[in-house]
Amino acid sequence: MFNIFKNKEKQAMVSEEIKLDYQNIPKHIAIIMDGNGRWAKERNLPRTMGHKAGVETIRPIVKECSRLGVKVLTLYAFSTENWKRPKEEVDAIMNLLVQYLVKEFEELNRNNVVINSIGDISRLPEPCRAELEKAYENTKGNSGLILNLALNYGGRDEILCAFKGIMKDIEEGKISESEVDEKTIADHLFTAGMPDPDIIIRPSGELRLSNFLLWQCAYSEFWFSDIKWPDFKTEHLQRAIYDYQMRDRRFGKVK
Repeated sequence: MFNIFKNKEKQAMVSEEIKLDYQNIPKHIAIIMDGNGRWAKERNLPRTMGHKAGVETIRPIVKECSRLGVKVLTLYAFSTENWKRPKEEVDAIMNLLVQYLVKEFEELNRNNVVINSIGDISRLPEPCRAELEKAYENTKGNSGLILNLALNYGGRDEILCAFKGIMKDIEEGKISESEVDEKTIADHLFTAGMPDPDIIIRPSGELRLSNFLLWQCAYSEFWFSDIKWPDFKTEHLQRAIYDYQMRDRRFGKVK
């Protein structure tokens, strides 16, 4: 079941009173932060301004997830396919990442957030890698929300890396081929030790996963909206969670 809100419905959606069940908050929320470029185009602005506006949206969403007691928030920030974009745009995104980590670190750390990255960050520019590693080292002892920044991330690439890791473990005698099961695969993913996403949110009107958390999404709920990421508010997050709570999650079973 998909929830797709058209532009004319946005205001009604936001103004409607939402009463959440605080005993049924998703443990893991994943968001595909989409629509920055189109948001900028609608305003006759450079695409880079859309990405800058998108970064500003992160702060209240992280804060709200922390308040609600969400355990993991995964933000799809830069995919393995995004390298195909113009160099100017890629450079701008990387610079914004560094600026975000520098600007927001103190508040995130003060709010007990663990800053983590998933994906192959070895290809990122050195300043990005340095800030990510610094942020993780300085927050890994926190016990609050885990903020996963998916950078140079691709679901297929993640599964491929997992299988290579498993093959290496078999070759080194750490495990036998007969011992390989779903848990073995999950333990070799970037999200090892974390719950699978309960809900995946994608604003901007696109209705696809775009190579995001392909293994982990087996039983995720999906919530789609026409709202572009720079316009995504805490009210929209609450609406997505509310709709999630209204769904009957049977995991293949029958009530």
